[in-house]
Amino acid sequence: MEILGVAISTLIWVAMLGALLLVPFGFPGVWIMTAAAAVLALLGHVGWGTWLVLVLVTAAAEGIEFLALKKVGERYGASRKAFWGAILGGFAGIFVGVPIPFLGPVITALAGSFAGAAIMTYLETTSVEQAGRVGWGTLIARVLSIGVKVAAGVFVLLVTGLSLLMP
Repeated sequence: MEILGVAISTLIWVAMLGALLLVPFGFPGVWIMTAAAAVLALLGHVGWGTWLVLVLVTAAAEGIEFLALKKVGERYGASRKAFWGAILGGFAGIFVGVPIPFLGPVITALAGSFAGAAIMTYLETTSVEQAGRVGWGTLIARVLSIGVKVAAGVFVLLVTGLSLLMP
């Protein structure tokens, strides 16, 4: 029975590693990892206190992402329409970059966020300068938020891995 528990824990941890790879694509990989850690807590391989810390770190990463997009967007003059243009442009970029393995969708998602925010700003203001400024601000915010979420995901992965190694 112990071998089965180790095998299940290892498979879940490997799935968590895969979920971490989804984060740069805009998927909720860190939440998937935290949910997987909940399964390990149910199996008794991760403590509930540890899992609660993982939930708090994951929620904090989401909050930081929101604040980064809001504050950096405001600093660069982004409107609500520019925000939604960035979101839609980012999703469109993911699909455009699919033929290029791994980095293609990440790069084109970032470019799509820039383009979406810039286009919406241009439609609102007819200012190329303002559109470029908002596009760059959006790009900076997206890169920062991806970094924060990847860091949170690495934290979740390491803490979970260490919990599995401890008796």
